[in-house]
Amino acid sequence: MSLSDDGGYGGDGHRGPGTGQTRTRLPDNEGDLYGQGRRPRGGMSSRNLVTIVGVIVLLLAAIAFANRGGSGNSETTATDSPKDPGRAQPTAPTGTKAVNGKNGGIASGFAKTEQGAQSAAANYAVALSSDGMYQGTRRHKIAKAVYAPSVATARKSDLDKVYSDPAFLGRIGLKADGTAPKGMTFVSRANPVGTKTESFKGDTAKVSVWYSALFGLAGLQSKNPVTESWYTNTFDLHWTDGDWKVTNFTQKDGPAPIGKDQAASSAEDMTNAVQGFGGFTYAR
Repeated sequence: MSLSDDGGYGGDGHRGPGTGQTRTRLPDNEGDLYGQGRRPRGGMSSRNLVTIVGVIVLLLAAIAFANRGGSGNSETTATDSPKDPGRAQPTAPTGTKAVNGKNGGIASGFAKTEQGAQSAAANYAVALSSDGMYQGTRRHKIAKAVYAPSVATARKSDLDKVYSDPAFLGRIGLKADGTAPKGMTFVSRANPVGTKTESFKGDTAKVSVWYSALFGLAGLQSKNPVTESWYTNTFDLHWTDGDWKVTNFTQKDGPAPIGKDQAASSAEDMTNAVQGFGGFTYAR
């Protein structure tokens, strides 16, 4: 995640206006609120006939939809493919085991498929944005688990220069060893919202991960409170030794939603939430 940007909390469901209208018919006798409504003098009116025909059309359409070969949530359709990047590809049961193990606490053994590459990218975004990146031993384990061997050594060196810099750690409120001051809880979490395959061919894949990030120190005396930001990471992946590994990735801000006019939680509530809700160890 970005090391300097911040945002705010937000997000709440809403319900849009209804599409139908209610017709109110008053009784003949205004003094009798429970009186009988006025009835047509003749047979079925043209208005009632149109209503009945409309109901029948909707019913036939519903039956046709229910009897289709697949549901709207099917992951494999004629248009859900890398050639149609405009369509989202939601997670759906496929019968294929997602992963077969873990490496340093990070999911591993992803399938050599498009979904497997998306899974790898989502999990690597979580690992590379975690608080473990700020402590040497954990950082090296993450780099080893995420990066391809051909680039892992160089990446470890680059990461050490950034994450072990005392000046940088001091700016974000951490001690020289990357831990939070007494009474504080350090938060650094990526929460993937979705993935997108940019390209997929043979042993290579390019996958973008859109996610929100929580970052900061939770505590009563915190000068860097936990804030929310949004990013998109695009990972270059290579199939190496039976798994997807990162060879390079880029990051850009957003897309970021408009923040809801919602009161921020207290430092105590935020600390309790971070300590009470564990982060996910597997995505997609």
